[in-house]
Amino acid sequence: MRNYLLLLAAAGCSRPAPPPESSMAVSDQIDTRGEPSDTGWRPLLDESAAAWRGYRSDRLPAGWQVVDGALTRVAKAGDIVTREQFQDFELTLEWKVAPGGNSGVFYRVIEAPELKWPWQSGPEAQVLDDAGHRDGARPETSAGACYGLYPVPRGVARPAGEWNEMQIVVQGSHVEHWLNGRRVVAYELGSAEWEERVGRSKFADLPSYGRATRGHIALQDHGDWVAYRNIRIRDAAPRP
Repeated sequence: MRNYLLLLAAAGCSRPAPPPESSMAVSDQIDTRGEPSDTGWRPLLDESAAAWRGYRSDRLPAGWQVVDGALTRVAKAGDIVTREQFQDFELTLEWKVAPGGNSGVFYRVIEAPELKWPWQSGPEAQVLDDAGHRDGARPETSAGACYGLYPVPRGVARPAGEWNEMQIVVQGSHVEHWLNGRRVVAYELGSAEWEERVGRSKFADLPSYGRATRGHIALQDHGDWVAYRNIRIRDAAPRP
């Protein structure tokens, strides 16, 4: 924990000020003890991983295990979701992938009978080894991107085997992705721009994609080793 606190402190020294239009520079406010705090943060991970289950399942697949305090995909398992659903929130976590690794964090995921995967309903914050995976060649599929829709700047993600700090903010239709202290993506669900981008993407024929106003957080099993730790969430105030 001491090393993690030092890492956060070092990152805070170099973090640029958030853009004026954003009200979500919350990384400095995280309760790093891993306990609920008076700022509203509460953990989504403990040694039992009781907050998680398989997508469209009541049990956590055996291929997801808590290893050294991190929820880790150690074998074929399938995607997992939070037992609880969320509407407007701030989610923070750290992730680490193997060389060439691929995963993702989804939000407002639903489990309608016609849906087989979380990505068919929930937008994704990409988790990726940019240098070792082919998706890293395109900004809109690189680490931190809203997968396939909104690109990220280069040079923000850390290499495979290193922890990356991610934050996802959802307030009504407004969404922000933060990676290693930088806001890398911001968009409005349902806006004309959003609809245009979705319409020319692989999500165009998915009527449930990005439409739910409440749903689960999901972590993707893309077939690669990935670990998530320090997963915390709190309710977000309505955006002015």
